[in-house]
Amino acid sequence: MRCLPMSDGRPLSSSNNAPWLTIIGLGEDGLAGLGDEAKRCIGAAAVVFGGARHLELAGPLIAGESHAWMSPFERSVEAVVALRGMPVVVLASGDPFFFGVGVTLARHIDPSEMRVLPAPSSFSLAASRLGWALQDIATVSLHGRPIDLIRPHLQPGNRVLALTSDEKGPETLAALLAGCGFGQSKLTVLEALGGVHERVTVQSASDFSLSAINPLNICAVEVTAGEAARVLPLAKGLDDGLFEHDGQITKREIRALTLSALAPRRGELLWDIGAGSGSIGIEWMLCDPAMKAIAVEGSAERAGRIRRNAAAFGVPGLTVVEGVAPAALAGLPKPDAVFIGGGGSEDGVMDAAIAALRRGGRLVANAVTTQMEAVLLDHHARLGGSLIRIDIARASPVGAMTGWRPAMPVTQWSWVKP
Repeated sequence: MRCLPMSDGRPLSSSNNAPWLTIIGLGEDGLAGLGDEAKRCIGAAAVVFGGARHLELAGPLIAGESHAWMSPFERSVEAVVALRGMPVVVLASGDPFFFGVGVTLARHIDPSEMRVLPAPSSFSLAASRLGWALQDIATVSLHGRPIDLIRPHLQPGNRVLALTSDEKGPETLAALLAGCGFGQSKLTVLEALGGVHERVTVQSASDFSLSAINPLNICAVEVTAGEAARVLPLAKGLDDGLFEHDGQITKREIRALTLSALAPRRGELLWDIGAGSGSIGIEWMLCDPAMKAIAVEGSAERAGRIRRNAAAFGVPGLTVVEGVAPAALAGLPKPDAVFIGGGGSEDGVMDAAIAALRRGGRLVANAVTTQMEAVLLDHHARLGGSLIRIDIARASPVGAMTGWRPAMPVTQWSWVKP
C-alpha cells in the first residue's frame, strides 16, 4: 500500500490493487486530441463504456467490448462497478469532474481505484474563445436540469457560461432572458467547440433567431438589465413584491431577521413549516447552490404558489410537501434548521420539530398571535434560547400629512439544540 500526501499533510492510503478504471475525457477533435497514454488505455481495456458519440469517436482504438450508456444511468454505474479489477475505460466529455460522469462514478468507486485523463471542459474552451477569466464569471449546467437555475446569476454586468441540453437550449434561454427583462443581453452560442463543425454566433436575447444549432453547445450571456428586469438583490429580506402571495408571507424586514437567526451554513437542510409563500425556504436556498429546503404547507393552492415562486427565484430544487404538521413531517430527512412560521401552536408541532432537529441545529419560530406567543414563552422558560420582540412601523398618509402605522408585533424565539 502506498500513501499519497493530502493538502493538510495527512496521508491518503490507496487501495492495495492498482487502478483498474480509467476515465478519459474526449473533445470534439476525437482521437487527435488524445495523448499516447489515453490511446494505450483504450486499446488495452477489456470493456469501454461511453455515449454512442464517444464510442464512435474512439472506435478505431477499441479492441475489447464496448457498451453505450443505459437508461436509467444507474444501470451503467452498476455495470462498471461489477467489473472491478478488470481493465475498464469510461469515455467522458471534456473534464469528467466538472459536471461530468466522473462525479457520479466517484460516489461508488474509491479514487485510488481510478485514474483520470481529462480534456478541457466546454467551459474552459468557451472562456478561451471569448477571452473571459473563468474565475470571474458564473458557470451553470442546464444539461438535464431546470433552466430556471440561471435566474440568480442574472445580475447587471455579470458574465455567465451556461451549458445546455440540446439544440433547443439556446432558444429557450433567450426566451427566458427576454421574458424577465434581460432581452438586451448579449447571447453568444458556441457550438461543437474544438471540432470541425465549431461555430460561434452572437445575438441579443430579444432578437434571437439562430437555427440549425448543434446539440453540443454552450451559451455565454453578458447580462444587461432593462428597466423592468427582475433582478434578485444579494441581500437577505427581498422585496415582498417579488413573491407571488396571498398575504401569507413573512414580511421582508422580519424575514431578514429570521434568516439571520437561522444562520444558514453551506449544504444544510431547512424545514420551513407552514411555509405560506415559501419566502423563507427560497431565500435560504439562495444563500448557496448547495443549500436544501423542504417547505411544508397544508394548503394545496399555496403549495402550488410555492413551486411557482421557487422556479421564479431560480431554486426549483425546493421540495414542497403538501400536508399539515406534525403528520406531514413523518419520514422527512433530519433538518439542520427549522423555521416555524405557521401552525406552531397546534398540538405536537413544536415537539416534533425539536425531536427531528439535529444536534447543534437551530430552530426559529415567529408568533403574531397570543396563542403562539404563549407557546414560545413556555418553550423559552423550559429550554432557554433567545426571545425577542420585533415592532415595525411604516410611514403612511394621515390626511394631508404622514404618520407611523405600526405592523403587528412579532415575537421570535431562537434556540440551538444541545
